[in-house]
Amino acid sequence: MKLRYIAILGLLVFTFSALAQGTTSAISEYNLKNKLALEGYDPVSYFDGKPLKGKAEIKFESNGVIYWFNNYANLSKFKENPSRYEPVYGGWCAFAMGDTGEKVKIDPETFKVIDNQLYLFYNFWGTNTLKEWNKNEKALKLKADQNWKKIIR
Repeated sequence: MKLRYIAILGLLVFTFSALAQGTTSAISEYNLKNKLALEGYDPVSYFDGKPLKGKAEIKFESNGVIYWFNNYANLSKFKENPSRYEPVYGGWCAFAMGDTGEKVKIDPETFKVIDNQLYLFYNFWGTNTLKEWNKNEKALKLKADQNWKKIIR
């Protein structure tokens, strides 16, 4: 009986350790600077149609990622369901993820919400990848989903 409890305890420790390592390794693939997501933009504000800069004093850490919020109401919404507001593909450019499978920086103000998920895009030097994404969204999204799964394994 005692041996059985030790075996169960060992299995639980191993399982939680593996889960923690999986989260940590996935986070290492995210588009973060000093653990900060979205270049400091408020993740909830995207779903209201206009991305707003967050404030360093209104922040929350979720699974090792720091998010800033423009106001306490948005912080509260995020705390209720963080995964609802987190960007897909670790915050990298959705077009590039679908086109080449590469992790490419984003312009935090170039975005699209699709099926209640936040997609971000590169938009610099006259190249706005959101326009290209919109031309072939279905195929690019499918390929981006496949490419991202390869990255976070």
